[in-house]
Amino acid sequence: MLEILKAAFYGIVQGLTEFLPVSSSGHLAILKNIFGLDFDDAILFTLILHLGSLVAVFIVYRKEIKELVFCFIVLLLKFCTGKFKYKKLSPGEKFVIMIFLATLPLVAGALISGQIESLADNTKLIGGFLMINSVILFLSDRIPNGDLTEKTATPKNALFVGVCQIIAVVPGISRSGATITGGLLCGFNRQFAVKFSFIMSIPAILGSSVFKIADYAASDSQFTFLMFMMCVIGFAFAFVSGIIAIVAINIIARKKNFTYFAIYCFIAGLLALIFG
Repeated sequence: MLEILKAAFYGIVQGLTEFLPVSSSGHLAILKNIFGLDFDDAILFTLILHLGSLVAVFIVYRKEIKELVFCFIVLLLKFCTGKFKYKKLSPGEKFVIMIFLATLPLVAGALISGQIESLADNTKLIGGFLMINSVILFLSDRIPNGDLTEKTATPKNALFVGVCQIIAVVPGISRSGATITGGLLCGFNRQFAVKFSFIMSIPAILGSSVFKIADYAASDSQFTFLMFMMCVIGFAFAFVSGIIAIVAINIIARKKNFTYFAIYCFIAGLLALIFG
């Protein structure tokens, strides 16, 4: 029963912190390091939690994702037939290219993933990064409103947001916080900055999942019924809490209320520095 409750708790933490700008990796690492909340077969369980978050994005942005898939197919046809001209592309087709460009910097992040993962064992260091995340969030609320959307944003803007995403591979720095702030710095409309951040999380989470699947396949873990139940519970709670977080952050971003998260991250980081 304790393991099932633990799975539900981790699912809630993953779903909320994946999309709220407070760093899911930082929170999960701190919980593990300080409170000893560990579990067997962590690779598989972590993979399932991330998939729960991923499905939440698909559900909330199902209409936009369906349109992007169609635009992607059209782009391929235009490219193969020699009719590809960027200036004549539709906003949806440009959005697809922007997502692709924003994902490219993650290749560099993957090369140093091993070194980055080792940082998760240092609670004090994570606390310091959470405090840096606090500063990022505090500044994001003070960025003037922009008006760029998929109709007017440029490939250069997308690449800049992608570079911001690399910073978030460090535990304690929020991926959503870094990418939304990056979008705002480019002049994105706040609602578009949030949408772009969450949709570009799809290839990021999928890429991370591929690595975890490879790690799991290489391990000698045995899949038990208890682990099956933990995965089901963890997935369900990550999925539901992920949807709640996505809906909430869309409202919060429009009202420029990231300062509350900045205060929270500062306090959490300070506590991690003191007790880590």
